[in-house]
Amino acid sequence: MPLTLPDRLPAIELLKHENIFVMDTSRASTQDIRPLKIVILNLMPIKITTETDLVRVLSNSPLQLEISFMKIKSHTSKNTPIEHMRAFYKDFELLRWQKFDGMIITGAPVEHLPFEEVTYWDEMVEIFSWARTHVTSTLYICWAAQAGLYYHYGIPKYPLPEKMFGIFPQQPLEPALPIFRGFDDVFYMPHSRHTEIRRADIEAANQRLVTATATAPEASGTTPTASAEVPLRIIAESPESGVSIVMAREGREFFITGHAEYSPLTLDTEYRRDLAKGLPIAMPQHYYRADQPDLGPLVTWRAHANLLFTNWLNYYVYQETPYDIEQIH
Repeated sequence: MPLTLPDRLPAIELLKHENIFVMDTSRASTQDIRPLKIVILNLMPIKITTETDLVRVLSNSPLQLEISFMKIKSHTSKNTPIEHMRAFYKDFELLRWQKFDGMIITGAPVEHLPFEEVTYWDEMVEIFSWARTHVTSTLYICWAAQAGLYYHYGIPKYPLPEKMFGIFPQQPLEPALPIFRGFDDVFYMPHSRHTEIRRADIEAANQRLVTATATAPEASGTTPTASAEVPLRIIAESPESGVSIVMAREGREFFITGHAEYSPLTLDTEYRRDLAKGLPIAMPQHYYRADQPDLGPLVTWRAHANLLFTNWLNYYVYQETPYDIEQIH
């Protein structure tokens, strides 16, 4: 089934050249199908590139998806034409009364700031809270993953001595989970970040949550569920890049510290941009053929990226969301 995208979105023509089946909203309105409603909060500076990357990995599914793009009112994008933003994006205030089957919140170039010093932090907090009652399952990516874990669970981030930059091997720690259906014992994921979260803080947060829930049944007369014993599950990790995927609320939240959605040339573009600016940037690790930029990247992550998003849509969105979208709670 196709993706339903806003009329005239640039990604439509780009993806048609890749033989990806997309349709605009005008054509989709003639079909009597209940599509899955997916909203993307795009915080990345070059929004058209991010739109295309995400739509590409979402397209590898037999499900029909209706994609909406959200923006925050308290920040104006400097790298995307204002006409594009007006045509395809809606403020959170206009979407907050709707419910969605799935949501994706992207990274943002504000890692150097404490969360509370980000100019749009108050609006982000409101969106994080809103998603818990208006979305069946939410994917938090890169900075958004760190921000979501900090807001929901009090998990801090730490500056890295140098940028985590490249393609790093990841190990599924719970391979039987549906999110890893079809995965190999090792998969690869792009990372591009200056900060990290740490396993010890996640384990400490789990201990706090378990302690809090252990006293609740005494008042209510109920029995704790097995899932409450480990509220935050580290489900993928790398010896080089650390924690990569955390699952919470039995799949209603996924926090992904890397960028599985990246296209083959995204890291190359970033590397050459920073070189041109004279910024201190090391060559991305495990990325170029023979570690020679002129030979181009060796793509090792695309198949698992498609699986990751397809499994999320199938097992944690489609099979969990109610047919009547207003029943999401």
